[in-house]
Amino acid sequence: MYDRLIVINAVRGVLVLAAVLSLGACRHSPAGVTESASLVVALTGNPGSLNPAVTTSGNTHLVADQIFNGLVGLDEQFQPVPELAERWDVEDGGRVYRFALRPGVVWHDGVPLTAGDVKFTFQEALLKYHSRTRAALEPLLASIHTPDDLTVVFNLKAPYPALPYRLDVVEAPIIPRHVYEGQDLMAGPASRRPVGTGPFRFVSYIPDDRVVLERNREYFRKGMPGVDRLTFRVLPNASTAIAALEKGEVDFVNTVPGPDAARLRGTRGIAVEATVGGAGGSACQDVLIPNLARPALADLRVRRAIAHAIDRRFIVDRVYFGQGRPATGPIHHMVGWAYTRDVRQYEYDPDKARRLLDEAGWPGQRGEGLTLTFTYAAGHERLGLSLREQLKAAGVTLVLESLDFNAAVDKVFAKKAFDLGVASYCNGADPDVGVRRVYVSSNIGPFPFSNGAGYRNPRIDDLFDRASREPDRARRRALYVEIQRLLADDVPYFWLIDSQLLRAYRSSFTGFRLWTGAFCESVRHTRAPAD
Repeated sequence: MYDRLIVINAVRGVLVLAAVLSLGACRHSPAGVTESASLVVALTGNPGSLNPAVTTSGNTHLVADQIFNGLVGLDEQFQPVPELAERWDVEDGGRVYRFALRPGVVWHDGVPLTAGDVKFTFQEALLKYHSRTRAALEPLLASIHTPDDLTVVFNLKAPYPALPYRLDVVEAPIIPRHVYEGQDLMAGPASRRPVGTGPFRFVSYIPDDRVVLERNREYFRKGMPGVDRLTFRVLPNASTAIAALEKGEVDFVNTVPGPDAARLRGTRGIAVEATVGGAGGSACQDVLIPNLARPALADLRVRRAIAHAIDRRFIVDRVYFGQGRPATGPIHHMVGWAYTRDVRQYEYDPDKARRLLDEAGWPGQRGEGLTLTFTYAAGHERLGLSLREQLKAAGVTLVLESLDFNAAVDKVFAKKAFDLGVASYCNGADPDVGVRRVYVSSNIGPFPFSNGAGYRNPRIDDLFDRASREPDRARRRALYVEIQRLLADDVPYFWLIDSQLLRAYRSSFTGFRLWTGAFCESVRHTRAPAD
C-alpha cells in the first residue's frame, strides 16, 4: 500500500501501544467468552508526522488512515462509494462536482465536520504537499465553494472523470480546520496528536516504538470498528516482525519476505494474502530514480546503458523471491485498461551497456568509469548488493549508502542530494491517480514521492493533461499508450518490478480490507483461532 521509498538512494515502506499493553496484546478468548479485542500491527518504520494530508508515505498512512476519512471510499472493485460525502452530483459536463456531506459526523474532539474543513484540507494541505493529489488537481481546480456547512462544490477548468477515484482516505484525507489552522502542517503539534473522524481515535505515540489507537464509539458507521484497541509496533527488521507474528506478539504483518511465505502458508492460525491492484496504495512499482540534475545521468546514452545493465528477472527472483514480475514500463500491468507492453524494452546486456557508456565518454572496465551513489533505506541491502554487482559488470561503480526511512526520503525528495534513488510508486486505479505525479514537470519539488528525477518533457505534460480530461476510456487508453512509449524511449526512471506484496495475519481476525487505506475498519476477532 501507499508509496514506499527505496533509495538507491530509497525504501519500501509501511506499517505501529501504550506501555500498558504487553507484546501479546491480542488475546484469543475461549469460544463464547466476551472480551475486548486488541489488534497489533507490525510497522516497518517510524511513522513520523501523523498528518496524512501532507504526504503519501506508507508509514504515515497505514496508521493515520485508521484515524481519518475521505469524502468517498473505494469498494473491492475500486469504485467510489459514499464516506464523508453521502452522495454527489456531476454537473456542467463533468466540470462541476457537488458533494453533500453526511450530517451528524463529528471530529474526535466533538466538533462537527463542516464543508469548511474540506475546503481547508484541499487549499492548505493536499494541493500544497500531497504529491499525487497536488500533481493532478492543482492545474485543474478552478475553485472550491461551500454554499452551506454540508455542501462542497469543486469547480474544474475542464471535465475530469477521475476525480471520484482520488477522494478516498489515501488520496484525500480530510483534516480539521479548527485543529490545524495556523499550525505547521508538516510538523506542528497536531501532527503528533491527530484528531480525525475515522474508526479509531488517537491515544499515544512513542516515536520509533509504537502508536496506540482506540475504538471511536461515535463513528458514523454503526457497528464499526470491530476491535477496541489498535496498536502499531515499530519493528524495522522483517525477520523480527515475522517471528513476532508466529509467537502471537503481533497479529498483522504488511510485508512477508519471500523465504518466509511458504512456511507461513503452512502454519496453523496464520493466513497469507496477496495484495490486489487498483486502490490508492496498490499496483506498486519499485523504480530506480536517477537524479537528472547530475550531468552524467542527464545523458540519454548513460540512462539507456544503466537500463541494459540491470537484470530485472534476477532481481525479481532473487531479491523479491518472485513477489511480482519484471516491469516493462511506467504503468503497472494490473492497471490493465491503460497498460501496454508494446514499448521499448531494455534487455539485460552488459556488453551493450559498456558500449553506450563508451559513446557517452565513460569508458571503463572493472568499475574504473562512472561512479554513482545508491542511497537506500535500511532493509534493502539485498537490492543494493545485487545492483552493485550488475552495474559493475557494465563498468559502473555503485557506492551503497544506507539511511533510515525518513532520512532517505529527505535526501532524495527534499534535498535532492543523491545520484540514484528508488521508490515504490503506487499506481492506483487510474493512471492520473498515481502515475502522473511521477512524470509531470509541475510536480518537481520537495514533496515526498513526487517527480524525484526532476524530469521535464512538455509533450508528456500535455499528454497527461489531455488524458485526464478525456471522458472516453478508449481515447484515454490511446493517450496513455503514447505516454508509455515516449517515456520508455526517454527512460527518465528505471522500472524494476511490478510488485505484488504478501500480507500475513492471525486468522482469528477476519475482515481486513486490503484494497483500501482504512484496512482495519471492518476487522473482527472471532475469539477462537481458525484452522
